[in-house]
Amino acid sequence: MSWGSRAAMHGCSELVDGVERIAVLRANAIGDYLLAVPALEALKRAYPGARLTLLGTAWHAEFLTGRPGPVDDVVALPPISGVSTSERGHPAPDELCERLRERGFDLAVQIHGGGRFSNPFIRRLGARVTAGLRAPDAEGLDRWVPYTDYHHETLRFLQVAALVGGVADGLEPRLAVTGEDRGELARVFGEPPPGLVAVHPGANDPRRRWPVERFAAVADRLDRPVVVTGTDKERDLVEGVVAAMRRPAIPAVGTFGLGGLAALYERCDLVIANDTGPRHLAAAVGTPTVAIYWCGNLINHGPMSRTRHRPLISWTTACPVCGAGGVDPRAERCPHDPSWVIDVSVGMVMEQIRDLLTVEGRCGHE
Repeated sequence: MSWGSRAAMHGCSELVDGVERIAVLRANAIGDYLLAVPALEALKRAYPGARLTLLGTAWHAEFLTGRPGPVDDVVALPPISGVSTSERGHPAPDELCERLRERGFDLAVQIHGGGRFSNPFIRRLGARVTAGLRAPDAEGLDRWVPYTDYHHETLRFLQVAALVGGVADGLEPRLAVTGEDRGELARVFGEPPPGLVAVHPGANDPRRRWPVERFAAVADRLDRPVVVTGTDKERDLVEGVVAAMRRPAIPAVGTFGLGGLAALYERCDLVIANDTGPRHLAAAVGTPTVAIYWCGNLINHGPMSRTRHRPLISWTTACPVCGAGGVDPRAERCPHDPSWVIDVSVGMVMEQIRDLLTVEGRCGHE
């Protein structure tokens, strides 16, 4: 029997009896969290009386504490190799695992990768039932589905939720914007002008970045006020867009926390971005998005609908410098960092912007 066939035998959709406390491991960045929200909501729907604890990081605790949503509380994990950091040499502290065991979790859910490191950590929590993902090199959990390449993360996580009776109620994540978020926006930005469009030129992986000159060209063609957003690490990109534009734009670099940024995007008619966490954030607060994606990333992380979100797809499959292939997730990454999305043109992006703003009833003019 193949590994995949054996994995199918471990699929189960029965509710777990007597669940009062649920732990969910998802300890990475904002976009990664938002992709998991439909699965978290499915778990809360299946166990409406249970307390759901997210095993995350410090930013999760700061951002989610007191925010309406499926997460009741957050445990900010210290650096743990393969769990909350990619750095080696950080084993899970025994005292942390003991404190988590003392919480008496009835159900522990792993939606944090293939499980090589995360499944042993989940098993140390001592939950009555464990469920999650399993790659071929990972140990199993009580209920698990195989972790495979090129599978949309939201659907992957919903499969895990289904193992314990969770049923989806929508595929796009939703995020509540709070009065505190809107207060931060008012303090540091003021009242956003009507018709505002946001441009976000950053992305952690430079290969996912569309050239700043093209973002500038798109922004210049909109007869609308434009804000260019970015983190402190993305200052050069933000300033590059603003400098390349013929029209004035508002730079917002390191201006907001995540809450303030969510409130800003809530007030925008459109967000134009690369494949990055802020695009997910904009979509989650209900703002239409146009984004540039490398084809493989679109499969795993792209928007699930096209009514209000339009991805432009680059079909580049090899490094433009050395020709190293990029479609095998297990292949060693070449050392070059050119953009892999430059085959997406300004005209292609403008076509989607015009159509989307027309659909939304908020059309601008070139």
